Amino acid sequence: MSAVDLAETAAGLPEAWSSRRLGMVGAACVKVLRMDGLPVEEESHGAAEALLVLDGRLELEVDGMPLSVRAGELFMVAAGAAHTVRPGSRGTLVIVELPEE
Repeated sequence: MSAVDLAETAAGLPEAWSSRRLGMVGAACVKVLRMDGLPVEEESHGAAEALLVLDGRLELEVDGMPLSVRAGELFMVAAGAAHTVRPGSRGTLVIVELPEE
């Protein structure tokens, strides 16, 4: 596999919040997506997931606590933690997660 331009890949996706799977690292899936400012409904997962903001800002609420994740920052969502994306999240996001059973 050759190098992937993550910003270009995210920009080319047909819809915001529609991720593209880039590959697997062990059992973990690596995905990229474009954030468009709109909120995303609350969810939780059976395993932790890593959220890496490449550019822009991710506005999260995790277990009821609001927080901002800026470009160049990584946020680890603990397994089972309820989290939602708040309005105003824009930019490119890389997600590393285990597949849901």
